[in-house]
Amino acid sequence: MSDFLGIHHLQLKGIRMLSSRLHTLVLFTLIGVFSSFVQANRYEAELDALLAKMTLAEKIGQMNQYNGFWDATGPQPDEGDAKKKYEHLREGLVGSVLNVSGYERVRELQSFVVNESRLGIPLIFGLDVIHGHKTIFPIPLAESASWDMEAIERSARLAAIESSAQGINWTFAPMVDISEDARWGRVAEGAGEDPYLGQHIAVARVNGFQGDDLSAVDTIAACAKHFAGYGFAEGGRDYNRVDVSPYTLHNTILPPFEAAVKADVKTIMNAFNTLNGIPASGSEYLQRDILKGKWGFQGFVVSDWASIKEMVDHSFATNNEHAAALAVKAGSDMDMEGYAYVNHLESLVREGKVDEKLIDDAARRILRVKMELGLFEDPYKYTDKTREAEALYHPSHLAAARDMAKRSIVLLKNEKRLLPLNKNQQKIAVIGPLAADNNSVLGTWRVSSDDHSAVSLVDGLKQYSNHFTYEQGVKFSIGEEAFSQHIIANTTDRTGIAEAVALAKESDVVVMMLGEHGFQSGEGRSRSNIQLPGLQQELLEEVYAANNNIILLVASGRPLDLSWADAHIPTIVQTWQLGTESGNAIADVLFGEYNPSGKLPMSFPRNVGQLPTTYRQLSTGRSTPKDNVFWSHYTDIESDPLYPFGHGLSYTDFKYSKLKVKTLKDNRVKISVKVKNTGKYEGEEVVQLYLRDRVASTVRPVKELKGFKKILLSAGESQKVEFVLTEKEMGFYNAKGEFLLEDGDFDVMVGGGSIDGLTDRFTL
Repeated sequence: MSDFLGIHHLQLKGIRMLSSRLHTLVLFTLIGVFSSFVQANRYEAELDALLAKMTLAEKIGQMNQYNGFWDATGPQPDEGDAKKKYEHLREGLVGSVLNVSGYERVRELQSFVVNESRLGIPLIFGLDVIHGHKTIFPIPLAESASWDMEAIERSARLAAIESSAQGINWTFAPMVDISEDARWGRVAEGAGEDPYLGQHIAVARVNGFQGDDLSAVDTIAACAKHFAGYGFAEGGRDYNRVDVSPYTLHNTILPPFEAAVKADVKTIMNAFNTLNGIPASGSEYLQRDILKGKWGFQGFVVSDWASIKEMVDHSFATNNEHAAALAVKAGSDMDMEGYAYVNHLESLVREGKVDEKLIDDAARRILRVKMELGLFEDPYKYTDKTREAEALYHPSHLAAARDMAKRSIVLLKNEKRLLPLNKNQQKIAVIGPLAADNNSVLGTWRVSSDDHSAVSLVDGLKQYSNHFTYEQGVKFSIGEEAFSQHIIANTTDRTGIAEAVALAKESDVVVMMLGEHGFQSGEGRSRSNIQLPGLQQELLEEVYAANNNIILLVASGRPLDLSWADAHIPTIVQTWQLGTESGNAIADVLFGEYNPSGKLPMSFPRNVGQLPTTYRQLSTGRSTPKDNVFWSHYTDIESDPLYPFGHGLSYTDFKYSKLKVKTLKDNRVKISVKVKNTGKYEGEEVVQLYLRDRVASTVRPVKELKGFKKILLSAGESQKVEFVLTEKEMGFYNAKGEFLLEDGDFDVMVGGGSIDGLTDRFTL
């Protein structure tokens, strides 16, 4: 009895302790909410006071962004555009600049504006910090292959630390455009084809850039782009028109943007493209109805480079003045290098063609972000010479870049178990124009990087083995490898192929690194042919004829057509463009120091004719194979992708069992599965959950990703993995943008990819 009373006393004590903790938690939560409320209202009061002091021209000036400046402390320019920009700085007609970085340049320019303009309103300094600043991380598509939200957030966090140390307080990232077309070069900057994965990655990157406190000296404002539809450009051609159904818009394109808004992203960038006939920069439906209306976005919208002015080229606006009126009415708050607002908005307001309230709202949004960044309290807070010297290429950043790069690598195929390599392996041939490359692997959109600063594969291998010999095989390109120019692939100079073949013949195993140059993907770099550029395919086939024990490393910024390689090469590894620590990370994987765990965020097609493609197909009336030709398929190739979304192998094996589905209250469903590592190596597995709504008022995809968890298992270890589906995962948007949750049957599939897995069904 006394034992029972003692236990009961402890239970009561525990309840009281729990109650006390709950009260404390509630108290701190209320304090936090109240503090945020007070802070927000303090900003609004300050904004009211500041706006009351500003002239109409000065308010419009906050809506004007210019690119780059000369030495602000030097002589005034005598003529032209530079002189006009200089005068606008002095007159308070510039709210932001981009592509200005570094302690001295930022501080001088900020000092000039603060001291010379009438109100001294500080500038916000923007830069494309896409996947690192000086320390370059893998391209975003590669990071997305990690399916590791903590690692992705850490990557953005460190990029913010480095860029903010050079005076930057605003990045034009993350790009959250969903795309199903590998021809589009900018797939390198995004999260791939899936909106569910894209939502999670958008949040991770926003949180990484902005941190817990935007006013901290090492955080920067994020910018979700491009709003909206840019990833669905017709034919995969950059800047092209987008024509999609409202269903696709609401269920595929918009969800990552909404997730970013809910994560409190401070800015949104609109897009170059037209969306269903309306330029995105002039779309009131996108910017006012959805973004600022339905979603309640409180930050500001910036145009893409001159996208407001380009509405004239779209034949949507008569001239730049007309474009300015259309854009500000639609909800574009800041004009990036378009000269539309600064040249025309004041007269448009004076003439009664634009309501001044729209100017007030835009200026308020921009000034609010500046206040949240702490620029009014200290305009020079981001300019610290000591911090700049310490932050760039910090050893901890390099270590994190190496870790991120390892997690981004995807093992596509390993038939002969050539990997991992034995560290005592003799006679290794290393062949390919990218194997000794220390620049291309930095990837696209790395504006602040130092050229040739990456670790090449050849250099990375040296830490593990001296038993390899390198031959280039073929030159990758001819001509200048400049960012502003297209890379011209070498298609004529076969010098080196004979030497590579001879080396392969006398080697036990061949490691070939082929793919795209880093500047063959990215903005403006769409490709109609996504095979290996230049003479690389010829080199691959010649080497294969001499020695078929090939480990093919594919360095690219997009999915490539690897059909020939898949049919012949036993081991294929997608290494993407991995940044500063590229060679070290690849070597870690090749020699088994890290077991690859990446999964594809984008399907690899069998050839370009399958594009655009996605695993999220809709059923047709004739989806099932028949004994005649009258069903949905290709007659010359299989219809499914070569490597599907979610695919990725490991050096170990995982077995799935005991799938259980249980319906809970409040329209929730609990799903559990047992995962066992049945191989010889410790490894990470991305457990993926897919859902299908069997019958709905709108035809639904045959499967959709609705949950994933990355787990680490030792050899022989098992783990129970659980998911809870809510209305959010089971519902969908109709063509009107209304969210629906309908009763009916749902199929569940859980496995290590989007093709095979355990299946069950539940009824809602």
